[in-house]
This record gives sequence, structure tokens and C-alpha cells, in this order.
Amino acid sequence: MAVYTDSLNYVNLIKEMAARTGMIPQDGNVLNTGATKERATVESTMDQARSKITKIFCGEPSSYTRFNLAQNMEGDNSQVEMKLSSDLDEEAPNSVGEIRAPETYSHRPAKTSKNIFFAVIGVLLIFIIGYLMGYLTTRRQDFGPPADPTHKPSDPTTEPSDPIDHETEMEPDLTWSDIQNLLQERLTPERLEKRLSELSLDSHEAGSDGDRALAREVSTVFRNLAMNPWEDEHYVKVQTLPSTSSNKVMFGSDLIGETKGYLSYSATGTRQGRVVYANYGLPEDFKFFTDKGIELNGTVILMKAGKISFAQKVANAAKQKAVAALIYLSEQGITDTTNLFGHVHFGSGDPYTPGFPSFNHTQFPPAQSSGLPGILAQTITAQMASTLFKKMGGDPTPKAWATGLYPQKLGGVSDIVTVEVNNILVERMIHNVFGVIKGFVDPDRYVVIGAQRDSWGPGYAKSTVGTSMLLELASAISDMVEHERFRPRRSLVFASWSAGEYGSVGATEWLEGYLNVLNMKALTYINLDSAVTGHEVFKASASPLLYSLIEKTLKQVKSPIGLKPGEKSLYDQVAGVNWEQSVMEPMQMDDSAYPFMAFSGIPSVTFRFAANSGDQGSAENYKYFGTTLDNKDHLDYATAQRTSSFAASAAQFAGQMALRLIHDHLLHLDTKKYGDNIRIFVSRLNRQVSRLKLSGAVSGTSLEALSVQWLMTASGSYRRASRDLDVLIENSDLSDVEMCRKINDRYMRIEHSLLSPYLSPKDVPFRHILFGQGSHTLQSLVEHLDAIEGKSAESDVDLFRNQFALATWTIQGCANSLVGDVWDLDNEI
Repeated sequence: MAVYTDSLNYVNLIKEMAARTGMIPQDGNVLNTGATKERATVESTMDQARSKITKIFCGEPSSYTRFNLAQNMEGDNSQVEMKLSSDLDEEAPNSVGEIRAPETYSHRPAKTSKNIFFAVIGVLLIFIIGYLMGYLTTRRQDFGPPADPTHKPSDPTTEPSDPIDHETEMEPDLTWSDIQNLLQERLTPERLEKRLSELSLDSHEAGSDGDRALAREVSTVFRNLAMNPWEDEHYVKVQTLPSTSSNKVMFGSDLIGETKGYLSYSATGTRQGRVVYANYGLPEDFKFFTDKGIELNGTVILMKAGKISFAQKVANAAKQKAVAALIYLSEQGITDTTNLFGHVHFGSGDPYTPGFPSFNHTQFPPAQSSGLPGILAQTITAQMASTLFKKMGGDPTPKAWATGLYPQKLGGVSDIVTVEVNNILVERMIHNVFGVIKGFVDPDRYVVIGAQRDSWGPGYAKSTVGTSMLLELASAISDMVEHERFRPRRSLVFASWSAGEYGSVGATEWLEGYLNVLNMKALTYINLDSAVTGHEVFKASASPLLYSLIEKTLKQVKSPIGLKPGEKSLYDQVAGVNWEQSVMEPMQMDDSAYPFMAFSGIPSVTFRFAANSGDQGSAENYKYFGTTLDNKDHLDYATAQRTSSFAASAAQFAGQMALRLIHDHLLHLDTKKYGDNIRIFVSRLNRQVSRLKLSGAVSGTSLEALSVQWLMTASGSYRRASRDLDVLIENSDLSDVEMCRKINDRYMRIEHSLLSPYLSPKDVPFRHILFGQGSHTLQSLVEHLDAIEGKSAESDVDLFRNQFALATWTIQGCANSLVGDVWDLDNEI
């Protein structure tokens, strides 16, 4: 029985060797490669050997197939279960770890010693023939195209002839310089220009026919690139204006005007109050009224668009107990009758399913976000604003506010304005569309690149440019994998979001739906929205973990800025004396990348080419956002007719960041930067507490015994853990896949560990203690100490101590997660 089994194995072994050396393919057909005569001889010899073995065992004729060799014998029912090595290779050409159940073979044992003798001779003969055949035809095998990378989402892609084990590192064929050049060759202004023209639509509001048409186009591109596209479907609630109605503003009994523009998620109804002009609605603007002793309770606040989001303006007005907010757009180039659109949800996602996804609209209990305003909010045209200013009295505005097209006054006591908002709440079905390029080593770790697909009106700068960049990046990198032997270690997910104009609804609903899945799998989110709005400056907002990678990428991307674009790196063009001060700016809540970082704890980055505002190199807001004037002509004018060139450079910047993260052994995340940010807050809090104690302002309160030492120790723990990780990297073998994966997992824990674990994402969605919103943040601790020092009625010493303790342990928990395994923790850390 043993000899029989061995003979079967040798037959198939020779079959496999012949296939691997190019003599005989695995399906049994002879290859036409120039060795026809030798291979014919080998094939003939193998046929004779197979026939000889059959005769030796005197059985019925064998039936040989690609996957088994079955012998049907008479008499004896004994069976031998076995698995041929060639079967293993053929059954899983593009999926690692997928092993089929063993085949079962029946046979009748040999009857005589003579049969055994001939079997041994036959086996030796076959072995010698196989050895000679391999020796004569040994040649370097061509490196074939990778197997379908979309075969299974959880499996790494492998080559057909040599499956790569998930735990085994590959030596990349391409250097980083090669990868950069390949990407640059494919991301050209010409290709971006063509894609921009293909995706340009007059209207593609979320859930509309235009939005669905673009979704189908994106899905088709992903499918043609073999990126295994999929969609998720959400039923979300948005507020819109009825087709038969409009919103109104009256001054006394005079109708100021009606407008088709609106602010989604406003309160509805009619409110009346004294109108007060408050510039941009910034906190410092409202402080002007507080310092003057002017009461704003029950007023209608009139504000200019810009500086901060509509939601922030309305939230600031609501804090002053106003009853309504009016917002107008005052910019050169904007017609007096241009309607303005937006939303006023102080948050992101569907505000009627806070903290959980809108997958099935029939299953949710009544709920709404705390970020919904309780006051009316409405946009008005420049013409309506001009009419109001002419009717308003009161004191003149401060000189610093004297900008815009109209004479401005603060408003008189008798200037009564009535605001009517008739918005209705509707339910819309939206689709997010995804495609993936799977990694070859760690496919379950991925970078997400996303772009908003919907917009008010044409949305050329808002969404068309970003979507075009998304598809060109997908096409370029897919082509590199298929034709240029690029083998990314990790996966790359491309996402096209809907309902972005209503507050990153599509992206946030996806995050809420897969929060636990994304926790330790998504490495970084790269946002492509509004990446091109001008041609003079470059700005970025990001997690501190990504600062080092941003700096490196700036030095490697050619700049489109200047009279001779491409001669300098982007870093040389925009960095100035201090690149961080020149380039980096805080991430705002209305940024699509914000919920990834502040809600899900995923390091995120957003960036843009913009116009220079003239204020110390700061970027100017693109004035056509939220209007139907966001079209190709206006963006081309803003970019000096080089929109496609700037889009190509923006795609290069995003692409190189993504490729670094999915290609290199270790993630390019900078742990030290977070240590610096934490230490700054700790120092501020320490100074404030010391000052309060010295002044006696907290004498007799529980704050008198508060020590900042605990917080300082937590901050020190993080820095020590960061240094220890650097030492580990310096002394590790980076060709060890398992070691790299463990180190990268420790990097990935940092951002998520800075989400306060003591809060519900339903009640406080942005739980990040550095970049979130709420009393749990370090900034809130600083402001609370200011309130205590000023003896504000809103201050609470005991509440502060509780917030202080929770923030301290969140930082300590982040340090502990950075250390790694629980047995590595000790009191020193």
C-alpha cells in the first residue's frame, strides 16, 4: 500500500514539475516555447510510464483529471485519504489559506512481491526522467500578472504559480523612486482634464437623478478596473424647501424679499425680533456686544458668510439667546440675487439617527442630535441684505467690521424683523460607492481615499474635481498593480460619498455603521474634497500623526505654483521659514475628514490649493461654495486657467501619501507630535491652576487640593512610550512581517485611544480630547479654569475635577496602548 501511494505521488510530482518549468502546463497541454521535440519526448515517456504502472497493478483503467487520480478496484473496499501537492497549488491560485477537503481514492492492494519490485523500478525511472527534464529546461519563469485582487476581500492577492503566504514578506520589485515615477506618468493634466469634462453635471444634489447617475459612473469605472465595487445604501433625513413655497424676511410691515436658498436643519416657523448686525458671527464679534453691555436676547442676528461654517455662526447666535439668524454673501463677483445654500447641523451625519447608521429607516426610535439648532436660520441674497442695511439704524459698526459692499450699522431698538422658514423634512435614499485594491501582505489593513459626489448646482470645485481625482488615482494605481509589478503591502479603499453638502452625511453614516470594524483596520483617511480653489497657496489640516508624512510628501511633489511650475518642489514653494506655520491649519467640523478623526479615531488629512487672502499667507475661502455659480468658468478663473494642472498636483500629493502608507514596511506616523500637543495643554493647565491657588480664588473649594502632577505623569508616560517604540524599531528586523505588523498596530491605536472612553458616541459623537467638541476636551478644561477664575455662574469646581480626572486617564490609556502587550506595562510607563 505504501509503495502504491508513493508511486501516485511521484506521478503527480513529475506532472507538477513539468508544469512549473514550462514543459507542460497544469491543464496537461504542451506549451509552444521552442522545445517542442524534447517536450514531446517527455510527454511520450510519461504516457508510457503511466501505462506501465497501470499494467503493473492489474487494475481497471485509471481516469486522470486535473484534481485527482482515481483507481476503481474490485473486491477490496479499503480506502486511502491523501492530498496531492499539485492539487494544493492548483486549487488556490489567488487565495492564501484556502484548502479544499482531501479527495478520497480507492484501490486494491498489490498481490505479489513481483508487483512491488516493478513498482519500485517504475518509480525510479520516473524520478530520473523528471530530474533530467527539470535540468534541461530550467529557466527563469516570467512574473505573471497578479490574480484577481477582488477574489476575496479578506485574502491577500497571490501570483498564480507561487502563492504568497500571509505571514511571508515579499521583496518588492520596485523602488520608491520607481513608484513615484510611475504615478507621475499616469496623473497628468490631460487625463484630469478629460475626466473633469466627463463628470461635469449641472445638478447632482444628494439623492437626485444626477447623484445616482454619477454613482453609476463611479461604480462602472471601479468595475472596469476589477476593483470589486460595492455600495452601501442609507435612508437619511434632510431638510429642503417645498417646491411651492419660499422663505421670507420682513422689516416691519415691508417685505424685504423671498428666497429659494435655505439652510437645512433649521428650526421652522415664524420669529420676530430686533435685528442686530454681528459681522461674521465669531465669538470675538459677540464679545463686542458683551463688553458694550448690549443684550442680544430675543434678537435676529444678521451675519456675513465666511470665516466659519453656517452651523458655527448659528450656534454662536443661539448662545446669545437670539431667535433667528440671517446670513448673506457679500463678495465681488456674486450677483445680488444669487441664492445661498447650506446646513446648520452643528455636527455631521444624519441628525435624526445620532450615533447609529441610517441603514433601515423603519427600525429607529425617535431621536435627534443635540447639534440641531433651536432657532430659525436662513440665507438671504445680497440684494436683501442691502435693503436691510438701508433701513437699519443704530450706532455704526466698529472700523474692523467695515468691509463689504454696503454701509453697515449695528441696528436700532425699533428695527423689528420677521423671519419665516418653511423648510420641510424629507427622507432620501443615498448611495456610497466603494472600490478596493487589495494588499499583498496585510490586506486587512487599508488606507481610505474619499471624495464627496453631490453638490448644490454644478459643484465643480466642491465635488467634481475631487471625484475626478478619485477616479484617476484609482485608474493609475490599478494600472501600476496590473502592468508594472507594483505590489502594495496593504489595501487601498476608494470611496465616493453622497449627501456631503448636508454635513458629511454619507461618510458619517458609513463610519457609524462599521465603527468597530474600522477601529483597527483603517490606517488613514485622505480627503479630496475642495482640493483646488485657487493657485497661490497650499494649506493642509491633519492629525499630528501625519505631519511628518506631509512634510516628506511636500518635498517630493513638484509644485504647480509660480511662473515656472514644476521646477521646484511644493515644499520649496510654500514652506517658508516654518513649514508648519505656513501650511498647517486647524481642521474644521465642516471638513469631510473631521468625523474620521474626531468620531472614529482614524488619522485624517485634508488639503487644498487656494487663493491668498493677504492676511499673513492665510487662504481665502472660495466664494462660490454653496451657490449655483460653482462652475468650471469660475474655477478656471481662480486657478489662472490651470485647473487640471492643479488637480494633477493635488492627486500626486494624495497618491504619494497613500502609496507610502500601503507600500513601506512601517507606517509613516509621527508619535512625537502628539506628545508635543499634549505637553502644551498640560503646561497651560499647570500655570492656570498655580495662578488660581496663589490668588486665593479657589480657597475653601475642592480645587484647592487639586494637583496637576497626575496629568503631568500621564503626559510623561506617553512620551516615554513613544521613545521606547522608537528604540524597538531601531533594534528590530524590519523584514520580519509579524514584527512590522505588531509595531504598526501600536501606531494605529494612538488616534483611537485619544477618544474619551467615558462618553457615548450617541450623545457626544466627537469624543477626541484634542480635536473633539464638548466638555471632555483639553481645550474645554482650559476654558473652564478661565470661567472659574472669572467666577462665572456657569463654572463648577466639582465638574471640573471630574473632567480633569477623565482627561488624565484618557491620556494615560493612550500611553498604555502605545506600549503594546499588557505584560510590557509597568509602573515606569
